[in-house]
Amino acid sequence: MTDQPRRPQLSDALRLMDAVRLVWRAAPGWTALNIALAVLQGIVPLLAVYLMKLIVDAVTQGVTEQDHAAAFRTAAVYIGIAAAVGLAAALLRSLSALTSEALGQTVTDHVSDLIHAQSIAVDLEYYEDPAYYDTLQRAQNEAPSRPTKIVNDLLTTGQSAISMIAMAGLLFTLHWSIGLIVVLAAIPGAWVRMRYSKVMYHWQRDRTSSERQAWYAHWLLTGGPHAKEIRLFGLGELFRAMFRDLRTVLRGERIGIARRRSLWDFLSGVVAVLATFGTFAYIAWQTIYGAISLGSMVMYYQAFQTGLSSLQSVLQGMAGLYEDNLFLTYYHEFMELEPRVTAPAQPAPVPRPMREGIRFTGVDFAYPDTERTALAGIDLEIRPGEVAALVGANGSGKTTLVKLLCRLYDPTAGSITLDGAELGAYDVVALRREMSVIFQDFSQYQFTARENIRVGNVELTAGAPETEAAVEAAARDAGADGVIGGLRKGYDTPLGKWFDDGEELSVGEWQKVALARAFVRDAQILVLDEPTSALDPESEWSVFEHIRELAEGRAVVLISHRFSTVRSADRIHILSEGRIVESGTHDELIALGGRYARMYEVQARAYTGER
Repeated sequence: MTDQPRRPQLSDALRLMDAVRLVWRAAPGWTALNIALAVLQGIVPLLAVYLMKLIVDAVTQGVTEQDHAAAFRTAAVYIGIAAAVGLAAALLRSLSALTSEALGQTVTDHVSDLIHAQSIAVDLEYYEDPAYYDTLQRAQNEAPSRPTKIVNDLLTTGQSAISMIAMAGLLFTLHWSIGLIVVLAAIPGAWVRMRYSKVMYHWQRDRTSSERQAWYAHWLLTGGPHAKEIRLFGLGELFRAMFRDLRTVLRGERIGIARRRSLWDFLSGVVAVLATFGTFAYIAWQTIYGAISLGSMVMYYQAFQTGLSSLQSVLQGMAGLYEDNLFLTYYHEFMELEPRVTAPAQPAPVPRPMREGIRFTGVDFAYPDTERTALAGIDLEIRPGEVAALVGANGSGKTTLVKLLCRLYDPTAGSITLDGAELGAYDVVALRREMSVIFQDFSQYQFTARENIRVGNVELTAGAPETEAAVEAAARDAGADGVIGGLRKGYDTPLGKWFDDGEELSVGEWQKVALARAFVRDAQILVLDEPTSALDPESEWSVFEHIRELAEGRAVVLISHRFSTVRSADRIHILSEGRIVESGTHDELIALGGRYARMYEVQARAYTGER
């Protein structure tokens, strides 16, 4: 996988509309309320400015005339109305803050859910490519907040535009040039924001990998999986230095960008201040020479300030939309990743029960972006009721073969069939539902013991009596029942130390739980990748005996380096450098005197101590 190209510039407006639709779908009620509040808040400033003019004129009249009481009554009425408008504005601000928070939280959760769905949908191939993680991190950092920010920027821009138009109409009654000054004074600030938004966008794209490396060093220092080795090998200072060095470079570059932006912000602020007070001087001159009243002076000055602030908000809002649109590209890049392992438009039903089993015919496979062949010319048959063992050195292709069987990848050449139909003819989800797999690097979920097993078959209803019976039966078959029974809360004990009341298990105990997870699934194909590597010989034998029972009507694929487990398989296949070099029963392969026989002899000597 490589970084997805950015859409053409002509689609930027469409992407803004995509963001608006995304926000509307996530929270239509909150979005509509935000729009209504923005319109009302846009009208309020005009009322406030005009009421201030009326108040000042009333006060001026009271000062210059004899009927002070009448003037005060008039001013008091206007002040009361202005107070009501102020209270309304305060209420609108509070409601707007509430609705914006609610909208932001709802949209953030909705977008996170969409990212999770996409993360599940993309192929395993992406998770083995560094470029994918760069794309994912950029999407995770920006996508949850950007759609809401786009809508808020649109609302703020619209609200400011309403105020700006109202104030501009008022200012044009004084002189046409005042409106032009407002526009010219606001442009520099908007230009600075747009320019440095683009600078930050490109900087972030270029530095995503470095930021991920810094995060990785942080995780090494603070996460549990590496805590023992960090202390035993004295790695703490090494990783601290790694984090500090990376962050020093990143921080320095960020501060450099911020320093340059601050300078330009200051210069744009100078333009705005000169325009504001120059206009104020003109308004004061007009007032002194009697062209306008004192109330009009206050009104026009406030109108100019409000108009300038509103126009700045409009332009800043447009610059913000430009910035959001740039950064929302990350979300679209991630969401546009397409899985290569797909289902046909009309998938065939997965046979149940299967009759012929699985067949590999001339299968070749090479991982993307590598020239090394992982599998070559694989011909293999696994029939229902048969235990097929895969044996070979590390890197010989055993786990890769299993990935193809589970259709985590498709072969480069050749075919894999289930009951005569290629795996690609079936729906991917339905096909995998018929597979139960325990990988060598099995997951250790920080859930209760019961949930750790139940996730092997999510079709089991949580809390149902039949579910509890199935979970406990699988635990007994895997030898995990005794382990779980010794925990503080039995099956309701959280495993691991991430959460309260959790209890940690040994590697062998975790492996028994993972085996139970594989056993609880009602699947026709059982794949066990080193399922007993951490078990003692007695537990290993017990588990394998149960595997023999499970094999009735099922196809079982067993990967193991332990010949005590492998020797009882119905068929043993020896892999070397991606090829099957020997096949047969244990006795047949021993009689052959080839690679299997030599490996078996070496392991037997290791157990007996012979040389």
